[in-house]
Amino acid sequence: MAKYENLVEQIRRQIQNGIWKVGDKLPSLRKQTDISGVSLMTVLHAYQVLESQGWIVSHARSGYFVAPQVQYLSPKKSEVTIHTTENIDINDFIFDVLQANRTPHLVDFCSVYPDPKLYPRHQVNKSLMTAARNMPTSSALDNLPPGNEDLRQLIAKRYAAQGMNVHPDEIVITAGALEALNLSLQAVTQAGDWVVVESPTFYGALQSLQKLNLRALSVRTHPQDGIDLEALEKALQSHSVKACWLMTNHQNPLGCSLSDEKKQALIQLLADYNVYLIEDDVYSELYFGGKKPLPAKAFDQQGMTMHCSSFSKCLVAGFRIGWVAAGRMALPIQKLQLMSTLSASTPIQLALAKYLSSCNYEKHLRQLRRKLEQRKFANWQVLRTYFPANVSIHYSEGGYFLWVELPEHLNATTLYQRALKERISIAPGKMFSASKQFNHCFRLNSSFECSDREVGAIKRLAELIQNMLDE
Repeated sequence: MAKYENLVEQIRRQIQNGIWKVGDKLPSLRKQTDISGVSLMTVLHAYQVLESQGWIVSHARSGYFVAPQVQYLSPKKSEVTIHTTENIDINDFIFDVLQANRTPHLVDFCSVYPDPKLYPRHQVNKSLMTAARNMPTSSALDNLPPGNEDLRQLIAKRYAAQGMNVHPDEIVITAGALEALNLSLQAVTQAGDWVVVESPTFYGALQSLQKLNLRALSVRTHPQDGIDLEALEKALQSHSVKACWLMTNHQNPLGCSLSDEKKQALIQLLADYNVYLIEDDVYSELYFGGKKPLPAKAFDQQGMTMHCSSFSKCLVAGFRIGWVAAGRMALPIQKLQLMSTLSASTPIQLALAKYLSSCNYEKHLRQLRRKLEQRKFANWQVLRTYFPANVSIHYSEGGYFLWVELPEHLNATTLYQRALKERISIAPGKMFSASKQFNHCFRLNSSFECSDREVGAIKRLAELIQNMLDE
């Protein structure tokens, strides 16, 4: 059981036993942190779960109180567990949103990348210049698939630090995580095959399925608990599924992570049905707390998991270097890469190998995680202060996304269009689903400093939402 779940159960029993009575104010987040010995984010997550279940209520600037009439509710879930989509048509909308995001002087809550000011650009650029200056004439051949040997060994050592035995020859260096994911998908599917994705899911997964003429099974995914394994099993029973494309840590757009127990159960379930897992794990370094979460691949004994990640979200976005720990599919993926991009950039591979071996990457990651945690919490507080009370803001312990649910009769695409006219950008829920199920939701990037400009933009978003409620 996760730490936040233990705290939820503890406080729930206290309320049932009358230790906390109706109307009592619970300890503040920081006080509960001292009492429980867990992180501030763990306490926040637990309080949010208790609030979603009806045990407690929050009052702006006052704190959390035991609810007047406690309703013993499980977290709200969509009644629809599986959506089937045979013809995905979402790329045009995503293209339009991303193009609009290039508008000058935009308050950019839509971006998929963290604040670029958080990257160690000087050190990375210095490594790039050194690599380019010292690059041998044989580098182009030496760095063809599976990629630079030194870089693959460094990545393998990072797996080993988590207790995972991933051989460097199993790792294929790619031009970003998206290429790793696409190549993995191509290696195990053919046009017309069914592929499981989360609901909602990262829009890149939908674009890839559209490009390869694959059919989507979108399986219900909860903002706190992740993918519904019962619904996933129903999908595997009812359709001939070839692969699952899932985010197990700090999922985009929801932010949720699977517990180790759920990852293990997921791996066993997919093994039972002989289905490949394409694990999109680009946010795993951006955890809050003391321990990096394991990928689902750590529990895979069959070699059916292709673990994909990159340096784009935690080191530098523009370098476009990713990888896939591909297991038995390493050679087929290398052959596919030779027919597409040929290889990832040679100078960039050399530069990253240089940086990882000579600079303090772990120190940078610690600073990055601390900044993201502070900014995410600050943005969440501002949203809770100014957004209407009937808007739900889902918080998760890691990453930098906040998932916002408007009342279901409101359309977040309309909000996006109105906000864009005022140079404020959000990521509307339509980007993350092939159905209309999340049209009332949007994703917000919380990695930017909560300056007067950002706070002003959030206030204006709140006004636009209120105007829509009043119409």
